[in-house]
Amino acid sequence: MSGYKKGGTSASIEDQFRICREHAKREKWKVASAYKDAGISGSSMILRPGIQTLLQDAQRSEFTIVLAEALDRISRDQADVATLFKHLKFAGVTIVTLAVSIFLL
Repeated sequence: MSGYKKGGTSASIEDQFRICREHAKREKWKVASAYKDAGISGSSMILRPGIQTLLQDAQRSEFTIVLAEALDRISRDQADVATLFKHLKFAGVTIVTLAVSIFLL
């Protein structure tokens, strides 16, 4: 399991990570990595080193699940989310969000 967080919500990045780690513990998932892009706009994934590293690690099969507090914590751009979903699906990775319990397989 890998966690991804982006700054900019009322919950701090640390709070978002804590919530995800607690969920992972309940599910008995091992946290492999945590990625963040604090202070970087979520409007595009291109210039965000955290999301780029996440994609590279997914291609190397370093995890099978990306857990985020909400989908907008990954990106606010729906086209970017769709592209990320496609790349992660190709790598065999599922996106799980806590806000609305979405499993994107």
